[in-house]
Amino acid sequence: MRVLLKLVLDCPPDAAWRALRDPAVFRAVSAPFTTFTTDPGGFPSEWSEGEYRVRAKAFGLFPLGEQAIRLSFQKRPEFLDAGDVHIVRDDGGGVHGALAAVTNWRHSMAVAPLGTRTLYRDQLEVSAGALTLPLWLFYWAFWQWRGLQLRRLAPTWSAA
Repeated sequence: MRVLLKLVLDCPPDAAWRALRDPAVFRAVSAPFTTFTTDPGGFPSEWSEGEYRVRAKAFGLFPLGEQAIRLSFQKRPEFLDAGDVHIVRDDGGGVHGALAAVTNWRHSMAVAPLGTRTLYRDQLEVSAGALTLPLWLFYWAFWQWRGLQLRRLAPTWSAA
């Protein structure tokens, strides 16, 4: 099943792109629904292509297991030379615990210029057999929260 968001963010596209590659933003827009930790070395200052292992808790209390975040980045020309579209994809998924029930995880986020603001598109495709519908309901609510947080934080992001 799919969860989709399409938002206009009050920040320049370069600032939104920088934010998508910032683990601190990932953690900020996820909390308090889901909190993430990683090995003692901590999160990188910026995501790069590759795989990252994180541990997740629901509401900071209930362990959900371990998830692999497997990132790749793309840049595509925008229609009519309005600017480039930057895309981040996560083709990871649950590794241990309840998160391992998810059998398919495809998440993509794209930013594109919209004047001085940013068009943000976010799509999650998720399946988990018989658990797909209840998980979709959770992810739908979680994605709405993420959207609210992205809109709230976007004006604070700078491109520099």
